[in-house]
Amino acid sequence: MKIKRWGIIAFIAIGLIASLSAFKQTDKYFEMAKNMELFAAVYKEVNLLYVDEINPSQFMTTGIDAMLESLDPYTNYIPEDNIEDFRTQLTGQYGGIGAVIGERKDKIIVLMPYEGFPAQKAGMQIGDEIISVDGILTTSKNSSDVSKLLRGQADTPVKIKVKRFNQTEPIEFTLARQKIKISNVPYYGMVNTNTGYIKLSDFTQAASIEVKKALTELKASGATQVILDLRGNPGGLLNEAVNISNIFIPKSKLVVSTKGKVSEWNTKYITELVPDDLTIPLVVLVSGRSASASEIVAGVIQDYDRGVVVGQRSYGKGLVQTTRELPYNSQIKVTTAKYYTPSGRCIQAIDYAHRAADGSVSKFADSLKVAFKTTNGRVVYDGGGVMPDITVVQDSIAPILISLVSKNMLFDYATEYHASHPNIGDARKFNLTDKEYQDFVNWLKDKDYSYTTKVEKKLEEMTKESKQEKYYDAMKDQLDQMKSVIAKDKENDLVKFKPQIVEYLEEEIASRYYLQKGIIEASFDSDKDIQAALEVLNNKTKYTSILSGK
Repeated sequence: MKIKRWGIIAFIAIGLIASLSAFKQTDKYFEMAKNMELFAAVYKEVNLLYVDEINPSQFMTTGIDAMLESLDPYTNYIPEDNIEDFRTQLTGQYGGIGAVIGERKDKIIVLMPYEGFPAQKAGMQIGDEIISVDGILTTSKNSSDVSKLLRGQADTPVKIKVKRFNQTEPIEFTLARQKIKISNVPYYGMVNTNTGYIKLSDFTQAASIEVKKALTELKASGATQVILDLRGNPGGLLNEAVNISNIFIPKSKLVVSTKGKVSEWNTKYITELVPDDLTIPLVVLVSGRSASASEIVAGVIQDYDRGVVVGQRSYGKGLVQTTRELPYNSQIKVTTAKYYTPSGRCIQAIDYAHRAADGSVSKFADSLKVAFKTTNGRVVYDGGGVMPDITVVQDSIAPILISLVSKNMLFDYATEYHASHPNIGDARKFNLTDKEYQDFVNWLKDKDYSYTTKVEKKLEEMTKESKQEKYYDAMKDQLDQMKSVIAKDKENDLVKFKPQIVEYLEEEIASRYYLQKGIIEASFDSDKDIQAALEVLNNKTKYTSILSGK
């Protein structure tokens, strides 16, 4: 009798739970329907009554963007007008001339022609000012407008007129647009006689093929150890991260798993190919701007103790996006899951699920981070990007250098230097002489590169507060004296920060002769991350002890 009674109670409980669940689901759908009706009503009334004409498409897009912004930065609405740009981000392909352009003092300037594409082949140079495209003047147009003029179907002609430093007459180029495929590996080469270097800047289609090719050719050139540079890489396609990891780790190994609300979509990504090299000593470079797919690769290499990670803590993007089709040729990119490295950690750093009352978000507290272990038992943590095995502390950038870069002084001087120097020899060996640096200092004398230091800002705040609190008269002489000391000391900043300024200037100048390759090769001897990578690769005892957890 007791058994029957408990059975009835259990049946009633199950029925009650099912009813509550159904009620909650119905309640949720009612709320959705109610709010959709409210949204449509607001749109209708504003469109009907607002004092000025509104652009319906723009008005609706603003509303959608604001709604999605409350979730995370990666859930985005992509209207039909932006689909082509979105495809370019995924594939790295577009029809155009193969050059990065930008705005400098209200002028449209060529910032970087890609090697092997129409702009570079025709002789366009960094620093060229684009003054017209197919007869359309670029005056008062922004770089986005000019990009649209330059892009088009492959094999279609485009006429570009540019103004070049030290040349009185404009130069006109007639180019045939080409299908541009931006390389995921903009550079690979030998740092020294036995160390190969691969710069991976994106994870668009075929990234893994490019890395494989680079590794094969470097080994043929004598590389017995490799640096894979993921610094500044924002990520991209998940399958490319899996295939690149597979180059260095065995077949049938877990690379990453994804978990989200729709459990049927949860996936484990396993390596399916025979690896290219399981033993070559490997260093992976990361920085605070290495994100997403970059962090998957770095995390996999770290979790399997396959190589040493060097640099700074990575960005911490452990979220996966899925693209869904919408009506009228638009799309939505939605965050659908979190991803987990082989050790089980999710490296997502920012907690978007728990916003403050003002809508702000914060990082996961260190106290909430969970420890996981690599294959060899080394402790790694979740909730904050990939922490390098060797952290390299970067020098803070001097205010004077920030000013010189932001005001395009280094850019402009490099363009002028190039015009008067036919060649600079090997970019790796290029060094500005003391006389050449003094020439740069003299060139700056009639230029405005004024800047405010942190000390000056604090002094301004102190002056303001002293006036508010009626202490200014008593402090005025001391404040004026401090201002004078700082102003005098700033005059020596070009000497004090010469090594840092020279480093940037050499890279800028090298780019005029060798484009992206020049920037990278000119940095080899001063790049602290690369030097740290070489130090650990050349010290086999240290390399082995790090990976063994000792």
